[in-house]
Amino acid sequence: MAEMPREYETCRLCPRACGAHRAEGARGACGATSTLRVARSALHFWEEPPVSGEAGSGAIFFSGCTLRCVFCQNAEISAGNFGIDVSVARLAQMMFELESQGALNINLVTPGHFAPQVVEAAKAARKAGLTVPILCNTGGYETVETVRLLAQVVDVWLTDFKYADPALARALSAAGDYPEVAAAALKEMLEITRSRGGRSLGEDGRMLRGIIVRHLVLPGHVDDSLAVLDRVWDICGNEADLSVMNQYTPNAACRERGGDLARALGDDEYEVVLDHADDLGFERMWWQQGGTVSESFVPAFDATGVEGPELAS
Repeated sequence: MAEMPREYETCRLCPRACGAHRAEGARGACGATSTLRVARSALHFWEEPPVSGEAGSGAIFFSGCTLRCVFCQNAEISAGNFGIDVSVARLAQMMFELESQGALNINLVTPGHFAPQVVEAAKAARKAGLTVPILCNTGGYETVETVRLLAQVVDVWLTDFKYADPALARALSAAGDYPEVAAAALKEMLEITRSRGGRSLGEDGRMLRGIIVRHLVLPGHVDDSLAVLDRVWDICGNEADLSVMNQYTPNAACRERGGDLARALGDDEYEVVLDHADDLGFERMWWQQGGTVSESFVPAFDATGVEGPELAS
């Protein structure tokens, strides 16, 4: 039996530093114990072009989350903790199954609160012959220490930068320290990427190494979006790709809450943010055309691809 990672004894893997003894079955601020829990493992076609391409990204969605975003579209797994318990060996095997399906990469979605076991699984998969890049798909609310831990296996960082205003971050994600935490995490991702030679693409256009910073524009909060882009530019300039998203769709909680978050984003609001990105000088920017509905980008969390054989040791 594998030894329990020491990080779970008094957990400080995320910025909330809750101190939960997850190794003994306590749940952390993320909602998870020390048992790996996965909600879906399947090809995903709705990421940015260097990630999904035409073949798809091999997305593994972990249960639990360290943020509490009121507008979350994945609440079933982020707060509801839907998923199936899996072993480290099974997680490694999932990576091979996705590669065999033609995945351009292994896309680890919100893996930070399981970082020690995720790293162990990815190392085992690499040792056994996994060849595709590994992505860390994160909400941006990560400690520098956890970024460094994940960097042992991560090639590409697909990270959110949600807020520049602490008050807004506190109101919408219960994380007033989000702007500073996300900035520190992004700086670390950049330093790691630089140390390895910087951004790199394969012949097929897939990202082999690099950073994509995502920002979801929220209705009524364009000023904060502009400040986010300023912050990202100051940190990364054109060393990171930028993805500006307009797919905000109010969930039931936001519709009940009322105000700007009860409506969709206006085209004029989105254009203001895109224009600001252009003015700053971003050269590699992804945006969404036409009206998008975020539910159309949310896969069915039905445990697809989770159960199966384990990777032999």
